[in-house]
Amino acid sequence: MSASVRNGNDRLGNLPVEPNVFVGRKSELARIHHLLGRSRLVTLTGPGGVGKSRLAVRAADGVRGRFPGGVWLVELSALTDPALVPVAIARALGLADEPARPALAAAAARLGGTPVLLVLDTCEHLLPACARVASALLARVPRSRILATSRQPLAVRGEHVLAVGPLPVGGSAADGDAVALFAARAVAAVPSFTLSDANRPRVTAVCERLDGIPLALELAAVRLRGMTLDRLLAGLDVRFDMLTTKPPTRPARHQTLRTAIGWSHELCTPLERLLWARLSVFAGNWDLEAAEFVCHGGPLSAERVMEHLTALADKSIVAQEPDGGGPRYRMLDTLREFGALWLAELGEGDNVRHRHRDYYRWLVRRAEAEWLGPGQRAWADHMSTEHANLRLALDTCLADPEPTLGLELAGTLWFFWFAAGHAEEGRAYLARALGRGSGTSAERTLATWAHRLITLTPDDLDAAEDVAAEYVRLAAARGLPPAARILPLNGASLAARGESARSAVLHGAPGAGPAGGGGATFFKLTSHAVQAYLLAGQGALARAGTAAERLSAECDKHGELWMRAWGDYYLGLARLGLGDTESAAGCARAALAAKWRIHDRLGTAAAVDLLVCVEAARGRPERAARLLGAATELWRRVGLARFGDAEATVFQREQRRRLRGELGDARFGRLLAEGLALDTRQTVEFALAEVPEAGP
Repeated sequence: MSASVRNGNDRLGNLPVEPNVFVGRKSELARIHHLLGRSRLVTLTGPGGVGKSRLAVRAADGVRGRFPGGVWLVELSALTDPALVPVAIARALGLADEPARPALAAAAARLGGTPVLLVLDTCEHLLPACARVASALLARVPRSRILATSRQPLAVRGEHVLAVGPLPVGGSAADGDAVALFAARAVAAVPSFTLSDANRPRVTAVCERLDGIPLALELAAVRLRGMTLDRLLAGLDVRFDMLTTKPPTRPARHQTLRTAIGWSHELCTPLERLLWARLSVFAGNWDLEAAEFVCHGGPLSAERVMEHLTALADKSIVAQEPDGGGPRYRMLDTLREFGALWLAELGEGDNVRHRHRDYYRWLVRRAEAEWLGPGQRAWADHMSTEHANLRLALDTCLADPEPTLGLELAGTLWFFWFAAGHAEEGRAYLARALGRGSGTSAERTLATWAHRLITLTPDDLDAAEDVAAEYVRLAAARGLPPAARILPLNGASLAARGESARSAVLHGAPGAGPAGGGGATFFKLTSHAVQAYLLAGQGALARAGTAAERLSAECDKHGELWMRAWGDYYLGLARLGLGDTESAAGCARAALAAKWRIHDRLGTAAAVDLLVCVEAARGRPERAARLLGAATELWRRVGLARFGDAEATVFQREQRRRLRGELGDARFGRLLAEGLALDTRQTVEFALAEVPEAGP
């Protein structure tokens, strides 16, 4: 997930580090910088491969000093659902899903009143949605600017369109950006290459043949690894002479790029071409394991995928991206489109897309099975990295005539939707899946339960219990995953909504007992969590602390983080009530750090709320009042007034009353407003910051 980060110049933003040296475009950069000073929406247009995205990032980097609110890149190329454009923007800004507030409203609030620049990259396939979102943001955020890239204008009022053309080709260093780019990429491919007076005419001829199109130049430069400059030029001559014998069916520049890509395609081996085509089904980036599963078959064995993937990287067809879990690979949109056309020519489109779907179904089942274990942090990160491919797999499932595929995948992703901060998107996918047909099945019941879990509203509690009971019946009749995976979390969700008595009844329902394997672990952990909650609600703080310690100990056995943080929360709640404020502070901080780490929005709000009482009890009323404002805003975003029954929060309400009395209404109101203005990241940073102890 993109996040609010600061670069070495202490400026907010998420712009990526440039992969190689940027060449040329001085006049375009100056023009963009000028336009951003007088126009709130600037759109760079041009054909694929002309360098719009790279130019936009470079231009945005050059004006960061004008935008203290940050420069934020939103990459849209992997997105297929227009409804998710606001979600993509919110995620780029580091925001988790907020059930009580649409993503567009959350993004507008995050952008605030400070000058900020948003870079919307690759809008053409989502043009109406991008136009609507851009218009809305510009209206809601008066000090915002948007720099967009698209193959056609957004057609929004006030938009200034700047057409991006190929690089100029000239024989001298002064006016030959195309030559300079080719030379720079040639040196990267063949370090011994040197641009000289002797070879400059041939390099210029290559650039002229390729019309100065950056992507075509980069692909051609890589060819020097296996051929001389003379042979490269001769090969281009042959291919472009063939073009002149055919009537043109598209603009000349499109023909040029298509021919350059086509030649790169010809120079690949048959198995490399096959892999190129099959890789085009991925959204965003992918890793080797996914490529091996999705792309093997026929003459291409899984064992040889890495060999041919490396060869495609050497030819600059795919780019390798560093990642903490191993290398990942990405393909430029123009090259992906060429691969997709070839895949269609081969007649393999449906088959490879289904393999992609099935790989991510398998991956999600594995992640869900291992969620309550030592790999939880890694799975949270990996699922976030695979977000674009998960969306694509869900879309493929939901397009299938068989509704159970979409129900199963959307329901099994409950942990991603609920525990990792994607509730709004999860609700949308689950609603789509549940809206396809009716009837009763294990997959439908699981999806219904997941939908109710992440909704967390007080409506239809009887229906939630009916769903749980139906799952128990299906589990017993069909040997499905144990009901223990369902009932405790239904009980916990009821408890979270202030329904302790009903939670206890549901928690002890027939069929909710431990089962083997992962179900037993799930049951034990959620049992301890619900017990700690219920005991705290009854005022039995010592017993609640004991239950929380049992939860933490059980989580430690499995290396689990998400539920372990709830153990810290409940233990902190108990110890605060028993007067051990320093221990409570440590527990609350540990819970907050863990919940923030995996983007658990409800847990983050609960931990901050606990810290309000901790800081008040430690004699820090100003800090407590700010945190109270921040916690109030977090709960609003979650969609709950507060966490738990009145009995569980009686001492919390008392602390708030004391805060107002100690600070006075005016001072309390000012500090509360300061906290309300913080976004989630700012709240967490403030809450976890080390502060000196209050004086006597």
